Amino acid sequence: MQTRHIIIAGLLIALPGTALAEAPINLLAATELNAAPSGHFIVVAQINGRDIKVMVDTGATAVALSYEDAKAAGLRPGSLEFEVPVATANGMTKAARVKLRKVEVDGVKVSDVEGLVLPEGVMRGSLLGMSFLGRLDSFKVEDGILYLKN
Repeated sequence: MQTRHIIIAGLLIALPGTALAEAPINLLAATELNAAPSGHFIVVAQINGRDIKVMVDTGATAVALSYEDAKAAGLRPGSLEFEVPVATANGMTKAARVKLRKVEVDGVKVSDVEGLVLPEGVMRGSLLGMSFLGRLDSFKVEDGILYLKN
């Protein structure tokens, strides 16, 4: 059987009954986020399918989750090994390395994201760092708006 494909405006469309008809189609995802009055970008990210409030931080190497947010994301922080030295605003501590199945902000998704979990009580809130941002096609801040594109 011959496989037929049609390309329309740069998208590959599979005709019913062809081998490609069952393959998932990944389209461009993009969003614009407004800064809070403080100038920070505070968003709700879906981390492992759970809503977690995070602050976007380009100075953070990784997605850094508070112990409490890690628990909410189903990571069972009580069973993790806290052995990665990290510098926080409150000084040095040790974090646990984790792999996040999926991190999504307003439709912009990244799978298998490196993350860190901080010990209980060390950090209030969580950070959306470069282990997520760096895997996007692009991100930029312009006139108080954060643009994310994947």
